[in-house]
Amino acid sequence: MLALGGIVCVFVMVFGGYILSGGNILPIIHHAPLELMTIMGAGVGAFLIGNDMVMVKKTLGGFGKIFKGPKWGTDDYRDLLCLMFLLSKTLKTKGAMVMESHIENPEESAIFTHYHKILEDHFAIEMICDTLRMISMNLDDPHQVEDMLEKQLEKHHHEALGPSHAAQTLADGLPALGIVAAVLGVIKTMASISAPVEILGEMIGGALTGTFLGVFLAYGFFGPFGVRLKAIEDEDFQFYCIIRDILVAHL
Repeated sequence: MLALGGIVCVFVMVFGGYILSGGNILPIIHHAPLELMTIMGAGVGAFLIGNDMVMVKKTLGGFGKIFKGPKWGTDDYRDLLCLMFLLSKTLKTKGAMVMESHIENPEESAIFTHYHKILEDHFAIEMICDTLRMISMNLDDPHQVEDMLEKQLEKHHHEALGPSHAAQTLADGLPALGIVAAVLGVIKTMASISAPVEILGEMIGGALTGTFLGVFLAYGFFGPFGVRLKAIEDEDFQFYCIIRDILVAHL
């Protein structure tokens, strides 16, 4: 909801200030469709060139997180602590043989199935089950497990930040693509240099609209989108860090 309010604020303040200062919004509306076709079309094309299909889907899905917010809430952290307590208690009181039935088939476990949201997160379940499996094997060097957890978390976080990096890269390129649209407009204007002043003025206005839209989209939307996505992923990452800390405490 806050993100939606920010979008409305950007539009109202930018275009409202322009209109109140005496600006005519009609030329922008007239030239915006074709300028957006040039800028966003080239931006989307560059985005597809620089990313594989998996990253494209993750980035498109990531924009939904801007409005939904972080995945994990206060109740989820409480459920995680309860889950880890039950697993730890089961391991200590009933032994590794009983624990094996839970970690080998978490979807059928009486413990895991009480916490559906955590169970649906494959990374969290794999991290918990793999680590408990190694703990039950009584490894001679528990630091190996800790190192493995650190590498898993680092890899997962790096992949999770991919959409925010992709959005930021797109934001960085949009002002330059706006200049490309403006240069094309200038070339078109220069080819009609003998036209009346009114026509030349409209054509130059159309060229400048391209520059405006490139900067406007970059710093008003896609840049903040990338920043927000990174903040959400960093916040969700703390959930997995708590899992690591609890598991390491049992080594």
